[in-house]
Amino acid sequence: MGCEKSDKEVEAPPEDTNDYVLHLPRALNIEEKKYLLAVERGDLPNVRRILQMANNANVTVKSVDVNCMDSLGRSAIILAIESENLEMVELLVVMGVETKDALLHAIDQEFVEAVELLLEHEELLRTNELNQEQPPDAKEIVHSWQRVDAASSRYPPDMTPLVLAAQRNNYEILKLLLDRGATLPMPHDVKCGCDDCLRCATGDPLRLSSTRISEYKALASPSLIALSSSDPLMTAFQLSWELRELAIAEPENRVEYLRLRRQVEKFAVDLLQQARTTAELNTILNHDPQEDGAENPKQLARLELAIQYKQKRFVSHAHVQQLLAAIWYDGVPGFRRMSSIRRVGIILKTALLFPFYCIIYLLAPDSRIGQLLRRPFMKFLIHASAYLFFLLILILVSQRAEVEVLRLFGNDQTSRLLDEDLMKQRGSSPSPLECLIVIYVVGFIWQETREVYVDGLRAYLRDLWNFIDFTRNTLYVATAILRVAAYMQQTAEIEVDRSAALIPRERWGDFDPQLIAEGLFAAANIFSALKLVHLFSINPHLGPLQISLGRMIIDIVKFFFIYTLVLFAFACGLHQLLWYFAELEKSKCYSGISDPEWDAASNACIRWRRFSSLFESCQSLFWASFGEIGLDTFELTGIKSYTRFWGLLMFGSYSVINVIVLLNLLIAMMSNSYALIEKHADTEWKFARTKLWMSYFEEGGTLPPPFNIFPKPKMFLRLCGFYKKNAAKRYSMRRRAREHKHSAVMRALVWRYVVNAHSQHEMEAVTEDDIHELKSSLSSWRCELLDILEKNGMDIAGIDTKEKTIPAKRMRVWERRLMKDYQFAGPVTGLTDEDNQEELALQQPLEGEDNIARWKRVARLAVLRSAEARWGQLPPKVTRPGQS
Repeated sequence: MGCEKSDKEVEAPPEDTNDYVLHLPRALNIEEKKYLLAVERGDLPNVRRILQMANNANVTVKSVDVNCMDSLGRSAIILAIESENLEMVELLVVMGVETKDALLHAIDQEFVEAVELLLEHEELLRTNELNQEQPPDAKEIVHSWQRVDAASSRYPPDMTPLVLAAQRNNYEILKLLLDRGATLPMPHDVKCGCDDCLRCATGDPLRLSSTRISEYKALASPSLIALSSSDPLMTAFQLSWELRELAIAEPENRVEYLRLRRQVEKFAVDLLQQARTTAELNTILNHDPQEDGAENPKQLARLELAIQYKQKRFVSHAHVQQLLAAIWYDGVPGFRRMSSIRRVGIILKTALLFPFYCIIYLLAPDSRIGQLLRRPFMKFLIHASAYLFFLLILILVSQRAEVEVLRLFGNDQTSRLLDEDLMKQRGSSPSPLECLIVIYVVGFIWQETREVYVDGLRAYLRDLWNFIDFTRNTLYVATAILRVAAYMQQTAEIEVDRSAALIPRERWGDFDPQLIAEGLFAAANIFSALKLVHLFSINPHLGPLQISLGRMIIDIVKFFFIYTLVLFAFACGLHQLLWYFAELEKSKCYSGISDPEWDAASNACIRWRRFSSLFESCQSLFWASFGEIGLDTFELTGIKSYTRFWGLLMFGSYSVINVIVLLNLLIAMMSNSYALIEKHADTEWKFARTKLWMSYFEEGGTLPPPFNIFPKPKMFLRLCGFYKKNAAKRYSMRRRAREHKHSAVMRALVWRYVVNAHSQHEMEAVTEDDIHELKSSLSSWRCELLDILEKNGMDIAGIDTKEKTIPAKRMRVWERRLMKDYQFAGPVTGLTDEDNQEELALQQPLEGEDNIARWKRVARLAVLRSAEARWGQLPPKVTRPGQS
């Protein structure tokens, strides 16, 4: 169950201490001890005789309570279950011994035969209760395992047989319970705000949290998922993601939830391991229960869900990777087996001829080359080549390639015209290379728009590389807008004054639109170059480094939260301390040579900026981390020695905290992240590579930018109706066939998984419990043999009925505690629960009470209170000095 706080704060009711009564097992008499010992040893004849005497109606005083318990709270039927003595359990149940929570103990011990027997007994009890006449306001039936004292029971009150069987992951017991209609409702969401969750959260939050963990332990059982789910893989994916969210929502139980998540992920991987053919693997990974009526169903839909739910072990499994590799290199068969020279030749050929390939695909998409370009590997090479060409254009623009080419190959007249054009720094139109960049940017925007339309906004935002693409495109669009605005503004100025075109850059305004556009263009180029890191995922050597880099960036972001706080704190202090002297230094800087005290070598025009404002102080401290700020910064005009000392002390403290503490903390965080990635390098890299591969498996998006902005002939054919396909009936039949095949494959995988699990369980080595079970069986057989001999008239007087064998240590310890009335309870600091109830009853006078009865009541009350005072004291020898 889950819960969340309501808008109105609800005060928890005061704790009631009178309704909590602990009923510990009472002391046993000698006959009851013999009775429990006989049950433990498997002495069926003696136990049968004791039960017959206890159930004899002619006996007025019964010396044996057949439902008695030892000091550990174990009744006779529980002792028989722990010994796995089915005959003894059957005898006790038939003779009317109360089962109580014996079913839970049998499930806990994985005693399947006893579970089946107790379930039949429970159904018989329920049938008898239903046949009895019930009042109209009668409550629902209470099961046997619920009729125990919650305070002294071994299991929590919310524990049910199905939950316990699922936690033990016993397939056979779960099958018995599910066949009898046992159900396990899904827990409420952790953020649920229903009345039940709010009541539990305000009344008993510990029980709510414990119950939720117990239920999820059951839901994470591989056997329960295999038995109850028609699509175990989908159930495992969803449950794994839910456990991940619970680990974030409840950090107190994070370790337990993450352990359950790993268990569910392992089940999905083990189920995948049972696939034996490519056909079975295709059926599993291509299943999509929510597919629409498309002619071609979505490829690898189940694998996309695995990536969405971050099932890294499932995605990186050898079966999945082998299938993906076969699809990836479909267009170039045998590529991985080629020599290195031949592979490099294919890549270079594609990189140099990609414009011609794209033009051929535009004109003839169904040709041989057009069909080849639809293959994932060729599509990747085409896109990568187009993007590398875009980066080449950026490099040429940054190096002013047009100017250098004209100077290199032009004549004198061309050079003269070029120099005249360069003098006109304002009002210049974009160059041909810049126009080509604009076309590329339009293609990038169209590509991102199509991805959002096809995959959805949520799926688009899940990929962090899309944020880099979005930032890059936004910066390029902002650059284009500012360049247009600057061109219009400068053109208007030139029309008024022709000399405005010759104004040099150093005389422009600080926030001139063209200067801002150039700054944004430079930032966009950085993001464009960084996008190449995404392509490293394809390489087994660079892929793990790229993943480590991504993890370290997260560490750097977390580190900068602390670093920014320290930086801001010291910047505030230094600015408050030195602002006045920075103003004096500024006045000295702007005074000029007219001031007799002005010194050209004093660097006053540099020092005054260091701490003149809070922003400048933050910048100064930031660059101080790289050694760009020295102690001469504090040699300000008019500064006093005391102020200078405090400034140097603050600066030194900042340097110590920043360089020694925080920098080493960052190094430790990055080293830890790299170690984690290195530990799971293969899994992390294959998962990242799969995400890159999957982006090229989708239909459409064959042409890279900027060729994707040009309309294709098949688009006009579709608009004219030549590509219409009416396949509703065929689709319905194919979908039913796919559903049937998927169901059959999943049943086969589950069957193989269960068979392998049982085989591994049977191959386990013999344990100490198996030896104890064998000893118990021999003891029971010995007692039965002696009983048979005695009934047949043989003389067994000379045979010692006691066992000659030495019992196990666990048995000896239990017998000793049983015979000596050993009780497991805490120290007595007052009256017992029975005495408390008696005292409360004696405080109330009875109706018609005479003097003698009143005197007895008061005397008994005084005895109880004196006992409370006496037992509430500590012995003098164990009292520490100063303890009252």
